[in-house]
Amino acid sequence: MKRPNGSPNAVHDLGQYQLSADRELALLRELIQAASKGPGVEPLAAAAARMITAATAADVCFVHVLDDTDRSLTLAGATPPFDAQVGKIRLPLGQGISGWVASHREPVVITENKEADPRYVPFQSLRGRDFTSMVSVPMETDPGGLVGVLNVHTAARREFTDRDVELLLTIGRLIAGALHQARLHRQLVARERAHEIFVEQVIEAQEIERRRLAADIHDGISQRLVTLSYRLDAAARADDPAVVAEQLGKARELVDLTLQEARAAISGLRPPVLDDLGLAGGLASLARSIPQVAIELDLAQRRLPDHIELALYRIAQECLQNVVKHSQAANARLIYAVERRDSGDVARLEIIDDGVGFDTFEHPLGSDESGGYGLLSMAERAEIVGGRLNIRSRPGAGTTVTVTIPLPSSPA
Repeated sequence: MKRPNGSPNAVHDLGQYQLSADRELALLRELIQAASKGPGVEPLAAAAARMITAATAADVCFVHVLDDTDRSLTLAGATPPFDAQVGKIRLPLGQGISGWVASHREPVVITENKEADPRYVPFQSLRGRDFTSMVSVPMETDPGGLVGVLNVHTAARREFTDRDVELLLTIGRLIAGALHQARLHRQLVARERAHEIFVEQVIEAQEIERRRLAADIHDGISQRLVTLSYRLDAAARADDPAVVAEQLGKARELVDLTLQEARAAISGLRPPVLDDLGLAGGLASLARSIPQVAIELDLAQRRLPDHIELALYRIAQECLQNVVKHSQAANARLIYAVERRDSGDVARLEIIDDGVGFDTFEHPLGSDESGGYGLLSMAERAEIVGGRLNIRSRPGAGTTVTVTIPLPSSPA
């Protein structure tokens, strides 16, 4: 396909490049070939950028793909030499031309003077000043919805028509399905890897806990029982009633100490407070054990299945420890509620603090800066019992951690 004249005074109409059935099939074949090389988002986006540049006679193409948080766009493919910026350019939804297009699902056409548009955000590494005209369109597919944003730029001024926009929308629809599948595959791989890491850490934690319990039993309970046996033997051999009383008194002290150690060991496996007081009482006891933060309580009294109560208790325990360690909060609110929804009853645990907060865009779930394994373990605990964990936070605005777990139907 012959490229248009690059003269600054030339005015082009991309409508002359309207996709014919043959060209559409050719594009599909190229996409299939690119997708067959692997399910990666970046290789597919790179191939798409090359194809779109050729198909539209544009000078450069950028393919921005929605990231796994569905809150920002990441540059996933670009015409060389801008392919070196892939993965380095991120734009929250609503910011910049591409972010606006993603939020509103509407195309944007700029013929010249991009800097005058209040939505425009320049990226020096993308050399925006070198390009005069641009078209930005959303890439959408059913049933996945928004997949990303497709941008084409031209160095020379170009009057883009409705037919030009429709051409790019058509191309966007052609590649959106393949990119959507690639995103799903990437999310699946990331989730499987996170689960593998969690399982490895759980196994390691179990082994550490077993060794701790073995040491506690050997060094504490076992030794006290040996001493107890010695005291009882001494009492049995003694003829002096005073000696007998002394040995029995010391034996009674050993029994009390051994019982305390046994209870502590059991508490490490399952908090007895859940059996004694239920989840509401357990959460209240947990809050009282953290004097560093003033915790307001709003607790339902409903009992839940044992495994769900234990999961919510451990999540609250981990979350409150994060509040103490990381948030610098003075106040927090702990909510446990059971809500009636169309799909059935749902248990909701929510912990809100007034601490320093953090940027969830810069530090997503599982990163070291956001609490590392603590947050990841809470999310995994929720998922194991069929629930979901959500985190809302901004620097200086505190953090809210919400866990929702669908409850099984009560037997008739």
